[in-house]
Amino acid sequence: MNVETAAPVRLTPEFIAKTENEVTPHWGELGWVTYKRTYARWLPDQQRNEEWPETVQRVVEGNINLDPRLQAKDVDPQVIADLTQEAQKLFRLIYGLAATPSGRNLWISGTDYQHRNGDALNNCWFIAVRPQPYGDSHIVPSYLKPQQVAASMPFSFMFDQLMKGGGVGFSVTPDNVSQMPEVDNAVDLTVVIDAESESYDASVKLGAVDRSEWMHSHSLADARYYRLPDTREGWVLANANMIDAHFDSTNPDGKTKVVLDISDIRPKDAPIHGFGGTASGPMPLVEMLFDINTILNDAVGRKLTAVDCTDMGNMIGKTVVAGNVRRSAELALGGAEDDDFITMKQDKDKLYHHRWASNNSVAVDSAFTDYQPIADSIQHNGEPGIVNLGLSRDYGRLIDGRQEGIDEAVEGTNPCGEISLSNGEPCNLFEIFPSVAEEQGWQLEDAFGLGARYTKRVTFSHYDWEVSRNAIQKNRRIGVSMSGIQDWILKTFKQRVVTGFEAKHDAETGKTFMAPIYNQAAVQRFSALYDAVVQADKEYSDTLGCQPSIKHTTVKPSGTVAKLAGVSEGMHFHYARYLIQRIRFQDSDPLLPALEASGYKVEPDVYSQNTMCVEFPVKAAHADNAAFASAGEVSIAEQFATQAFLQTYWSDNAVSCTITFQPEEGDQISDLLLQYRNTIKSTSLLPYSGADFKQAPKEPITADTYAAKRAEITADVAETFAAMTGNHDQKDIELVDQSDCAGGACPIR
Repeated sequence: MNVETAAPVRLTPEFIAKTENEVTPHWGELGWVTYKRTYARWLPDQQRNEEWPETVQRVVEGNINLDPRLQAKDVDPQVIADLTQEAQKLFRLIYGLAATPSGRNLWISGTDYQHRNGDALNNCWFIAVRPQPYGDSHIVPSYLKPQQVAASMPFSFMFDQLMKGGGVGFSVTPDNVSQMPEVDNAVDLTVVIDAESESYDASVKLGAVDRSEWMHSHSLADARYYRLPDTREGWVLANANMIDAHFDSTNPDGKTKVVLDISDIRPKDAPIHGFGGTASGPMPLVEMLFDINTILNDAVGRKLTAVDCTDMGNMIGKTVVAGNVRRSAELALGGAEDDDFITMKQDKDKLYHHRWASNNSVAVDSAFTDYQPIADSIQHNGEPGIVNLGLSRDYGRLIDGRQEGIDEAVEGTNPCGEISLSNGEPCNLFEIFPSVAEEQGWQLEDAFGLGARYTKRVTFSHYDWEVSRNAIQKNRRIGVSMSGIQDWILKTFKQRVVTGFEAKHDAETGKTFMAPIYNQAAVQRFSALYDAVVQADKEYSDTLGCQPSIKHTTVKPSGTVAKLAGVSEGMHFHYARYLIQRIRFQDSDPLLPALEASGYKVEPDVYSQNTMCVEFPVKAAHADNAAFASAGEVSIAEQFATQAFLQTYWSDNAVSCTITFQPEEGDQISDLLLQYRNTIKSTSLLPYSGADFKQAPKEPITADTYAAKRAEITADVAETFAAMTGNHDQKDIELVDQSDCAGGACPIR
């Protein structure tokens, strides 16, 4: 299906031109540059990247045409009329930057790739690391029956989704890892490559051998041989072949020689059609295959540990990162009493080699009270995070009380922690910027309702994996988020949401905690917006004849998307009142001359070759407000209390939050985790850092420095770029270090 020619619902040029005349996009100080380098797709027929109205049109039309009523043989004209009107509202909402779908949707929605692979519309996924069947999925190893369980399946799922640009959370908790079978066989792995391949020399350096020479001196009769097709699936199946050869249940022939032929893999820098970007060549795959095989060979005669499985997942993530345009976001969820898992990143050699590829958290329930070892580790290296699966299974919003088993299949979370997920399930996000929406005349209930309908349609995409289709059809989970929360709270309520603290005794622990006092007007407003989302979902579900979504609301960390509109990221406090935000670009980027000509400071990156660093002076919204607090000023206690507020009155999924703490606040972490064990579903903590190193991504500055640096900017970079280049861009040039999440965890695309 090609949206350009076959979509029943289209936005007319007249409507788009009218909207451009009436609505001004709320670009943040980094907004247009971030958009141009992250979400504007290449238009080959015009040899340029999209402009913002074209991106929004593509995204809205791609989404609105997922409405299942449009798949009928004879579509009711009234349905088309109603959806066209809704598409127009969505266009105005997103074009004005009063809201956006997730970064994944900004990149994929409305492309041909979306219709081949609806998975790519979802930000992140979760998979339990235990033997599972591949089922009726697009990837099934030829040696397996569809319903045969295999140890390779969760790693194949992870590899596939990461290569499609999604992040993956995976569970290596004791109840999952204990189901992994004992490793039966040591495998003799050989990777062969044809001498004619452009990747020959580089692959041989990593351990591959000449295909012809090997074939001449060896027989394939006693080997498991697989020649990889030049596809994403080929990479996944190569890894699966190697993993499953280690287990008798998936290697009934007992062949312990595995030969993987990479001769057909496209070379480094060859284009990736459909998804976009350029190829890495087979070299990262070669390194990964040998590394994972070593882990499995070392485990012969015993079961894999949580650390083993996490290492395998990290090696997959490392390989995907090497694929250029994609990012790799992983969260490994281990046991709260698994000391080997909790301390695994203290092995610096392995950390630098591959263990950096995941954020690590531990699964707890509200009965867990021994937080001191976890708090000690957090102070040491900022991990692990905390995920309370019990709260997620039995609660939506905390104010709605315990609802036993409301989400009983939850086993983990996405990498940023805002959506609790069942096995194989994705997160599906849309966010509203309330301050911007109100400035542009929107009733917030209407804006949030449009977000609910947008995400609901995404659940009707085509999904590749049977385990995902089953979870999505059962739950129809959506995640309507808001960002710029601190901005909106100060603007609307003239004070922060936590107005004070009072001492309360906790009978269960015998401790006295300082409980937060909340602004009651904020309590009522957030609850009213929650009700609007639930009602919009109910009405649309009734129209479509499907069940309402199991959960509806969240707070995602945002990051890149928040930069578009220039609002605070998710629930987080602005990093500083005034700051320099440094963005890195490839040195060939055609935006660099326009940025320099406009007055921005551009200099070589001190850490990476072929990279330039650009400084953007940024002033936080309401920086001069007496009630304003930055992340460097607000207490750790108030951050916990603010997250608890949103979990109680707004989010029935979870709230993504990275709480920052000063060195002197470290001794409060254990008690605060204990205090909020019945309230917060997931959280992570990091020490606050200012300008602690050269060219820091964010450097706090004074108001005077900000004013001086702003005075140096003499032109609008978009206008300068258009004048210098005629908007003729270069294909697949993007920001080097941007991400869709505040902490840098989740992927752009």
